[in-house]
Amino acid sequence: MGKAESGMSTTLPLEGFRVLSAEQYGAGPYGTMYLAQLGADVIKIEPPSKNGKGGGDTARHVGPHWLREEESLYFQSFNLNKRSLTLDLRSEEGVEILHKLVKNSHVMANNLRGDVPAKIGLDYESLKAVNPAIVCAHCSAYGRDNERAKWPGYDYLMQAEAGFCALTGEPEGPPVRFGLSMVDFMSGTQMAVGLLAALLDAQRSGKGCDVDVDLLSAAVHQTSYPALWYMNEGDVTPRAKRGAHPSATPSQMFKAADGWMFVMAQTPKFWPILAEKIGHSELTNDPRFDTPVNRLKNRDVLSGLLDDIFGTHKVAHWQSLLEGSVPIAPVYRLDQALDNPWLETIGMRDTISHPDNPEMKVLSSPIKLNGKRLPNKAGPLLGADNDAVLGEIGYDADAIGALRSKGVI
Repeated sequence: MGKAESGMSTTLPLEGFRVLSAEQYGAGPYGTMYLAQLGADVIKIEPPSKNGKGGGDTARHVGPHWLREEESLYFQSFNLNKRSLTLDLRSEEGVEILHKLVKNSHVMANNLRGDVPAKIGLDYESLKAVNPAIVCAHCSAYGRDNERAKWPGYDYLMQAEAGFCALTGEPEGPPVRFGLSMVDFMSGTQMAVGLLAALLDAQRSGKGCDVDVDLLSAAVHQTSYPALWYMNEGDVTPRAKRGAHPSATPSQMFKAADGWMFVMAQTPKFWPILAEKIGHSELTNDPRFDTPVNRLKNRDVLSGLLDDIFGTHKVAHWQSLLEGSVPIAPVYRLDQALDNPWLETIGMRDTISHPDNPEMKVLSSPIKLNGKRLPNKAGPLLGADNDAVLGEIGYDADAIGALRSKGVI
């Protein structure tokens, strides 16, 4: 039991709700993991292995780090707290099992290619006769209702087409993608929000529906205020040096004596505080920097002056001087970010038990209930819950053995 789990005594809000999910890789599993951590019984439906090899979520086979053969550490990132059921959804017996599960479930989720859910019967039209209140949530690359429905698609493509890459990096450099698959994570979370809203309505009305989120739409939606600037004013937001904010200055990375830091005088009130704290109040009276408009106009000059000042001391000096008064953060490498003692203070690192690693380190949920992080338990081994799940819908040991021998599970 992890630290977060041991501290949780409150009943979790989604206990009693069952979510079936035909999911793979990142976006869908990331979204349903939130539901599992909030107490839902998330049953992860995965393709059976053949001859003891392969099968399961593609994420199980992503290296370079392994818990056992064909069980990756990568998989754990998106599948904590779930159960695993292997099931051939293209077989008659597999569909029969699916319908028995749907009858007593609340959500059928998937993140398959847009044209697949209807083909294999995972949409509301296919399942409403089995359970009129079922909510069918779909997270696809381009949606299910257009000519791109058959297109395969991934996060990096969305970052490219939605403008993220063109907005990221130094002005003189090539386009740059985010270091992480943020569109996947955004899309999975948005799917979870949509299906929870539909679930609330289904509990009141007794009628479910389809909920759709696609990666490209989610990515485009995240362009937010630059999108509105362009659509209304024809203003194309350019890249700015050192990741600077497009309009607020100084709000960017600066080089201290021993590394980089991000300093944000994001709103006008912080500028005089920053100038005073670093011992240069005269900057606030300089006509080049006395208003937000002038600071933006003279950003390069101001950046050079601040570089000279910040370069006289280490990051720790400036952080101790400014923190709590002016927004500031060190620019950490990934190892520094995860070894930051503050994560222990706020409980964002957890230790849980996995069959192959009794002290597996994972990240805690960012959600708290009554001041406590949500509980974590290891993601399931492939098909680990076949017997339990099938037993819950009436299959005995002999029937389960027969399904296994036929390759249905």
